[in-house]
Amino acid sequence: MKHIEVAAAVIRRGNEVFATQRGYGEFKDWWEFPGGKIEPGESPQQALEREIHEELDATIEVGELLQTVEWDYPGFHLTMHCFWCELTGESLHLNEHEAAAWLDKDTLFSVRWLPADEGILKVIEQEINLRSNP
Repeated sequence: MKHIEVAAAVIRRGNEVFATQRGYGEFKDWWEFPGGKIEPGESPQQALEREIHEELDATIEVGELLQTVEWDYPGFHLTMHCFWCELTGESLHLNEHEAAAWLDKDTLFSVRWLPADEGILKVIEQEINLRSNP
């Protein structure tokens, strides 16, 4: 089975996380955390910085590893390294996605997540709840 390794940015802003809606492919209209494939010679963190710049015209500070998700899609196996991230500027521009949203604890589960991304929502929800209730 084909194996794809990617990095995903869980971008935080206060008690919210940033999500994007895919505008192409088999999973068009599903929601995900932005990021993409790790190129040969890149670390996951370097891939995230590059991908976020390409996809969103934004710069980020990559923080700690949140979780690595292993997921079998019908045509490939996905390894997705998910990192907490912070924007280092205010600008965001959707170059590849249909839509984007800042989601909080009340809206986190309101969108149709890609299956691999859905796997980390409970951990994110716990963190949001900790930040909301110090």
